[in-house]
Amino acid sequence: MSTIQTLIDATALGSIYALMAVGIGLVFGVLRLVNFAYGQLIMAGAYALALTNGYEPVVSIVICFAVVIGLTMTMEVAAFRPLRSASPATMLVATFAISFLLQSIALLKFGFLGKSVGTLTGLNRPIGNGELIVRWIWVVAIIVAAVALVGLVLLLNRTSLGLQMRAAATDFGTARLLGVRANAVISFAVLLSGVLAATVSVILTVEQSYVTYDYALKDTIIVLVGVVVGGIDRLLSATLGGFAIGFATGALGGFLPSTGSWPFTSGVYVDSAVYALVILVLLLRPAGLFARRGQGAVERV
Repeated sequence: MSTIQTLIDATALGSIYALMAVGIGLVFGVLRLVNFAYGQLIMAGAYALALTNGYEPVVSIVICFAVVIGLTMTMEVAAFRPLRSASPATMLVATFAISFLLQSIALLKFGFLGKSVGTLTGLNRPIGNGELIVRWIWVVAIIVAAVALVGLVLLLNRTSLGLQMRAAATDFGTARLLGVRANAVISFAVLLSGVLAATVSVILTVEQSYVTYDYALKDTIIVLVGVVVGGIDRLLSATLGGFAIGFATGALGGFLPSTGSWPFTSGVYVDSAVYALVILVLLLRPAGLFARRGQGAVERV
């Protein structure tokens, strides 16, 4: 694989991971909660797409969004809202429990054998007939990630709703005393994260069309690491961290050896190199690679 092709592939993967990081960073920004169940929302959307293969693509995508958003708001009402005053550790354990619950339900319902998604497979075709492969879905992923990030930054910094969201994130109790409908604005932020998760479901299943009960689980773990590396306390730094670790994973996957017998396969080399870089970054910049100098690792915004 040529160097340019490797960089193109890495940029595409980085864009998808950046989009996931936006959703994860948004929830952390308003709830101070690392949502480990985010990958299972993507999995649920992927199963919805797989089960509606015979439908019109638009209908299938609408059902995917409905399923993911419905699960997201159920999590907010049933788990996040009652635990809002609990310690971060308690909320973190709750997201672990939700993650394993959704995986178990998928395993009981569909078993170990996965299902294939046929929706929008045309977007996985390459553009043109040149030597370098650029797929339509990669272009879509880059555009959607950029639009989502810019849109959320404008929402948080230029609108009254964004100001209320930041106020609720800073001090939930005081925000309510000042007249901010804190529950409403936090629910809106969680809703937006669900919309982003559904978007990732559609984009990811175009490339990875075989859906299993642990679908997107590894991707979510990598993105969570990237969010921490980038700087979890700010949406922009978290998103850049997601893109960086996605780009690093894709690039190292292309540059490192791709042959060998188990356990010395390319995946082992990539994982080892990525997490070694993560440790190095955290040692040198504990607050995050893209955090402002002098900023605390969990400073509120």
